Amino acid sequence: MNAHSARSAANGSSDIKPPSLAIIITCFNYERFVSQAIRSVTSQLRDDCQLIVIDDGSTDASWEAIRAEGVEAYRVENGGARAACLHGIATTRAPFLLFLDADDELAPGALDTIVSHLDSGVAKLQFPLVRIDEHGAPITGHPVPKLESFRDRRLTESVLRTGVYTSPPTSGNVFRRDVCELLAEVDYEPWIDGVMLFAAPFYGDVVSLSEPLGRYRIHGCNDSGLGRAVDPQVLRRELKRFVDRMRHLRQILQRFEVAQDLVRTEEAYFYLERSFYLAVAEGRDVSISTTFRLLKKLWGGENQLRTKCTLGGFLMLTALLPNRRAQRSLSYRLDVGDRSMIGFLRAIL
Repeated sequence: MNAHSARSAANGSSDIKPPSLAIIITCFNYERFVSQAIRSVTSQLRDDCQLIVIDDGSTDASWEAIRAEGVEAYRVENGGARAACLHGIATTRAPFLLFLDADDELAPGALDTIVSHLDSGVAKLQFPLVRIDEHGAPITGHPVPKLESFRDRRLTESVLRTGVYTSPPTSGNVFRRDVCELLAEVDYEPWIDGVMLFAAPFYGDVVSLSEPLGRYRIHGCNDSGLGRAVDPQVLRRELKRFVDRMRHLRQILQRFEVAQDLVRTEEAYFYLERSFYLAVAEGRDVSISTTFRLLKKLWGGENQLRTKCTLGGFLMLTALLPNRRAQRSLSYRLDVGDRSMIGFLRAIL
């Protein structure tokens, strides 16, 4: 393992108080973007915050770009985002951690806002992200996701009932250190935006901010597949990931003696929805019973009436359309831009 650490001596001194927040940037072949990600942090770095950059065995010039920024950085063998993040966690004593993807950025002033909301009772802090294109220009539409401002543990009810709650992509979350330790238990995926998100409400308060504090870059290499045509392989991967994550979440919730209250995986809305999407993407007919079960779950959820009606109409129409048009409907639904009824009709006609 090669390593470069411009600030490690200062941060590792036992005579200096540990930072209250560490920002860990993990990078794999993002030479084009990693410098902007780093500068979005260093331009506002506080004395009580620490920046650590982990190069996950990049094969492009990412490591050279990182070293040029003169920040604390480490180069490790390629092992995926989870392994890189675990390496970053081990290099800091900070009680809170923010994992910033190398193609994303923090907004100016974000660290001041984040730190002001952190205390020992907070298990997770979340905030929306403004979508930007590969050149850094904002993409038309609302920040993702739309979040309310609150602080409490009410999200535990949503997790038990559905297995999920509305949460930003990786770069829009700050975790308390003990929640991050769950990553060491993950042996079924290389990513980090999984079980930590949904276990966090059981470890303490979740602070949700409505103000966008970061920028989420949409480009041709996003692993999430946002903005692309619907790919059955991506949907199958999402389903498997959800099943594996729910198994792990159930094990975690046994420690809180509430595992028996967690919804069965096959009855969760996300599982039913992605199964519906997969059938469409693979050119299979969607059965009436599957559509009915999905609509029943949707109607029994906490979404606003308008959202239930909109989604319900989309699901029913997609189930009835010929498959080629149903696939167009699905592509429009999963696109990253803002949607409208006129746009939807244009997509399927």
